[in-house]
Amino acid sequence: MATKTKIKIVDNSNLRIEIDDLYEQTGKVDLAKWAIKCAKHILPFSDTEKHDKTSIENGFKINELWQLGNASVHEVRQAGFKIHEVARQCKSEIAKNAIRTAGQAVGVGHMREHAMVCSDYAIKTIQLAFPDNIDKITEERQWQLNELKQILKKQ
Repeated sequence: MATKTKIKIVDNSNLRIEIDDLYEQTGKVDLAKWAIKCAKHILPFSDTEKHDKTSIENGFKINELWQLGNASVHEVRQAGFKIHEVARQCKSEIAKNAIRTAGQAVGVGHMREHAMVCSDYAIKTIQLAFPDNIDKITEERQWQLNELKQILKKQ
């Protein structure tokens, strides 16, 4: 069953559907790997303003430990909350959404659904950074799709 976007975005719906189909077939650990890649790819957009990156870096580490069975779901969840705290302190919508992408990525260890929300926040960030530029949105979706396919090939 296809996921629904939880945030308002302009999108390449055909590519999102293709990603969503692969998402449905992908295990939680692989989704976490993909979501972390998506977040790291989009995180440079958060540099539009100064913020402490410690919570974000720690969140990525905790999620990677969870992927190996060395961190609990509770730890992942708490790390995600800390990242969202950083996002709430941002004044720039671009930075805020880029950091939310990271928070959603870390949260995949808690719930797999966060992977698609992460990818949607990445699109929202691109949309804010490049208003009315569907080519940039399509480029980001294509990148996401290619990365997910690469992870699935390694299975």
